[in-house]
Amino acid sequence: MLDWLRRDPSEEPMIELAGRQVPVVIRRLPQARRMTMRLAPDGSEVRISVPRWTRTEDALEFARSKRSWLAIQIEALPEAQPLADGAALDFRGHRFTIRHDSALPRRPVPDDGFLLVGGPESSLSARLKRWLEGEAREVLATDLAEYCERAGQETPSLSLSSANRRWGSCAADGSIRINWRLIMAPDPVRRSVVAHEVAHLVHFDHSPAFHDFLGQIFEGSIPSANRWLKENGRSLYVPFG
Repeated sequence: MLDWLRRDPSEEPMIELAGRQVPVVIRRLPQARRMTMRLAPDGSEVRISVPRWTRTEDALEFARSKRSWLAIQIEALPEAQPLADGAALDFRGHRFTIRHDSALPRRPVPDDGFLLVGGPESSLSARLKRWLEGEAREVLATDLAEYCERAGQETPSLSLSSANRRWGSCAADGSIRINWRLIMAPDPVRRSVVAHEVAHLVHFDHSPAFHDFLGQIFEGSIPSANRWLKENGRSLYVPFG
């Protein structure tokens, strides 16, 4: 699953980065042969995957040794810009320029590179978010049904997630949650996350059998989609946090 278990941040070890305290989440994986580390897309935590036998202090020392690199990553996080007339907003991998006119319909309409939207300026951000969430619910439901058909599985219930720490998850009861922000990403990236969670309906692990099955049902390149999320995922948190 593309998820990290939710924990109380106050219970996690902390590391100071760029003048702020950031939790360090350590995950012990049976298949891990070395320590790997990355920053959560929104900068909310440092994630370290380690072999099962690794001591917590060794993992923390690994994070401390990379403090300069982590600080650079924190400082490089995109800054949110007000969503107003002339601002940019991504939708399904395409960048649109917001054109706000109070006389236009309140529901946003993509039109030749512009996103036309009316209504009061004071509630513009909220309307844009509701529109994206609505589009995400419809598109993700279609994705889910398609991959479940390919996987030979009944289509489970779908919930939209607003989590800051995961793109998707598949629960033990088969229910699936997908981060609504993926509607801003290119279609293959969004679909790769849905396919990933559907593959967990068959293999509830990250075994070779899981990855082989995922490759069978997903039509694109998993490495390319993962690389996009690693390089650009943080940008999906910029417009609405």
